[in-house]
Amino acid sequence: CQMCTNFTEVEFVAGDMPARWLCHINHDFHEVKLFLATQIMDEARHMDVFRKRALANGGGLLMASPGNEALLAAILQAPNYTTASALMHIFGEGFVLTLFRQGEFLAPTEVEKTIFRLCMQDEARHVAYGVKHLQYFVERRPEMTEEIHHILDLGEEAIFRLTLEPQTLEPRAILAGKGVENIQLGMTRLAFLYNKQIKEYLQRLKIAGIDRLPRMKIPAELPALPAF
Repeated sequence: CQMCTNFTEVEFVAGDMPARWLCHINHDFHEVKLFLATQIMDEARHMDVFRKRALANGGGLLMASPGNEALLAAILQAPNYTTASALMHIFGEGFVLTLFRQGEFLAPTEVEKTIFRLCMQDEARHVAYGVKHLQYFVERRPEMTEEIHHILDLGEEAIFRLTLEPQTLEPRAILAGKGVENIQLGMTRLAFLYNKQIKEYLQRLKIAGIDRLPRMKIPAELPALPAF
């Protein structure tokens, strides 16, 4: 329920961001407008399924996350569409995509495995679009690269705080270890997952034409986690 609460927060904003910018895109670029409309629908389904999963067994929606709120605020307050897209499609949704791909660690039943698998298919489309959009933009507006770096600074700092928050870390560790009694195994698996998220994040930016490694604000590996 706690993990689904976090995902519900994220999916609301993942739909709000393209909706905010859609009316500003010229109708000559109707393919982009249509694609973003499909993304809004995707995110609406994701929000709905995670919210329903949290409510399904009576646990309900639980604690909101300050780290989540900081990251999501940065996405919504980005000064232009491209910086918002870089922060959401490549960074935020990229991290979530890696998490969904490792859903076997976190899914206690076939229901959750199906949820992760279907959401992953949608997220992969969104991330691929974000990478190609940023690549196109950087090739034509290289002077804007510093602005992209600045928004990624904010996103990295927020995601690192989010990763270490108890309401994010502990439920994922319990699920990854398949129970409270195996939480240390869960922590080990989360450290592996974090490392994979960072590598895939850097690779996506490299494809888009941005070398982020020398400027990354967070460690490439998760620090030693507390023993339980």
